[in-house]
Amino acid sequence: MLIRNTLPLSILAGICISIGCVVNLRTGGVAGAVLFAFGLTTVVYYGLKLYTGTAGFIRRKGDWSMLLTVLGGNILGCLLTAWLIAYAQPDCIEPASKILAGRIEKGPWACALLAVGCGFIMTTAVEFARKDKMLPLLLGVPVFILCGFTHSIADAFYFLVSPKELLLQPEVMVIYVSEVLGNFVGCNLYRWTTLSVQR
Repeated sequence: MLIRNTLPLSILAGICISIGCVVNLRTGGVAGAVLFAFGLTTVVYYGLKLYTGTAGFIRRKGDWSMLLTVLGGNILGCLLTAWLIAYAQPDCIEPASKILAGRIEKGPWACALLAVGCGFIMTTAVEFARKDKMLPLLLGVPVFILCGFTHSIADAFYFLVSPKELLLQPEVMVIYVSEVLGNFVGCNLYRWTTLSVQR
């Protein structure tokens, strides 16, 4: 039931974020960062399941398998899109490779810290969107991109569209896991820091 209800929405969310990645790779700069926001607004509008839009709202019990399903579905959506884009738009491979090379150069600790910032922005943006306030959603994406923060689902696409010899380096998996964990921390930062106030 969980797989049937959640996985398709997660795969489509990964595809939507990948579309944002493609326009960012092909356009670059401020324009690419702004246009990337189409991916997240589509996810929110259709009620799709995105890891960074879900991690900050899970309950303490009962949601972990759902969150892992969302993450797996997002990555699968990115993989499918990466295969298509690598074939149909091979000019995206080089700029994606530069992003991956930059992550490798930074290392897992820096990528994790940058992921915290992205997670905080994404949860804030989604929280506003749930209250029908879309401007933070439109601003949040270019803010995290122009800050150089790392988004684990966007990076899943960037990594997967990169050449295999770069992708299959052992440190890439460590970096990716660090981003997933950093996004989770950032997504829950507000909730954790205000827990005592809420009590």
